[in-house]
Amino acid sequence: MSKRYDLIVFDWDGTVMDSTAIIAGSIQAASRDLGLTVPSDEAARHVIGLGLQQALRHAVPDAPEDMYDELVARYRHHFLLQDGNIPLFDQARETIEELYLQGYWLAVATGKNRNGLERALTSTDMKKYFHATRTAEQTFSKPNPAMLFELMDELGVSAERTLMIGDTTHDLLMAQNAQVDSVALGHGAHPPEQLRELGPLALLDDFVQLRTWFKENI
Repeated sequence: MSKRYDLIVFDWDGTVMDSTAIIAGSIQAASRDLGLTVPSDEAARHVIGLGLQQALRHAVPDAPEDMYDELVARYRHHFLLQDGNIPLFDQARETIEELYLQGYWLAVATGKNRNGLERALTSTDMKKYFHATRTAEQTFSKPNPAMLFELMDELGVSAERTLMIGDTTHDLLMAQNAQVDSVALGHGAHPPEQLRELGPLALLDDFVQLRTWFKENI
């Protein structure tokens, strides 16, 4: 059978890496350090996937403009204390390795900065599987489609031959804006009911289900 897709793009945090709770907790801790209103778990989780500055502006809207640099620094302090110990989701490595060996182009589109993504790819030994990556600091943040457009252009793949895998509405809206198909994973930052409303091809619980879906659909 011929392949349905040539390029599969993964979000990172909350999709491949089980980092949602640590990111949300770091946003809350940074806000607490500076005496700002501490966002709820829901509010802190909702901004995951956006670029860091954009995420903090949404999660901590009462922060004065001249305090955001300090807020970013406090967030990074708390996140980096735990950064090296964040696990991949169960079967994420096996699934991605299988796709790589089957000859798919693989890419990452993430709200992380470049240094953060490089640390994560190196510490997990996952860099070897991805042919291209884009971070929010390199181009426009999700849900702007720029990351997908740039990845497709770099790898020479059309929108109809590209699939986006993500755990947030930001991922799915980016895919819609790029006219790219998407599959949602419900184990990350946004609740399944919000993901379902955006009409992904499938809404799956985890990589166990995603691996099966891949075998049956791509």
